[in-house]
Amino acid sequence: MLTVTDAAAEAINALSEAEGKGENGGLRFAVHAESEEGATLAVSVAAEPTDGDEVVTGNQGAQVFLDPQAALYLSDKVLDVQPDEQGQLNFAVVDQG
Repeated sequence: MLTVTDAAAEAINALSEAEGKGENGGLRFAVHAESEEGATLAVSVAAEPTDGDEVVTGNQGAQVFLDPQAALYLSDKVLDVQPDEQGQLNFAVVDQG
């Protein structure tokens, strides 16, 4: 199952609040395309899960909604937040270590 770090949970809650999605809102992952190299994921802020979504609840009540394909792809991953070269925080999906 996808693991959500404390930093990612805090970012999800902040994004949900900023987008006006309420306390039931969360980050939704869906598989956009698949190839031999892996899957391309579409990420959005959603007010609630879609029918069939797997719901992962992190610390601080942060929710991640995974469509069935994304749930399979992310089952052994960790959702974290990492800074880019400009210092902006971005979500990152990494292998569980």
